[in-house]
Amino acid sequence: MLTAAQIRAGRALLEWTQPELARQAGLSLPTIRRMEGALGPGRSSAANVDAVKRALEAGGVEFISASDDGKGAGVRLRK
Repeated sequence: MLTAAQIRAGRALLEWTQPELARQAGLSLPTIRRMEGALGPGRSSAANVDAVKRALEAGGVEFISASDDGKGAGVRLRK
């Protein structure tokens, strides 16, 4: 599951503003703001979450899942 922190971190790695992510994902700015907010992407449609994930991945972000050894989910840039 994509988290608000992963969206914010991925956007920061790419040096994208919220309006830029909205443009890249084909979504509205209020949608991006909600997804990055306290409620996170869980309240958004699966299609919107997928659009954000695909946009960040196209920019070079890789999503890291939480591991069983207690390490949390994260993001990194592809080489």
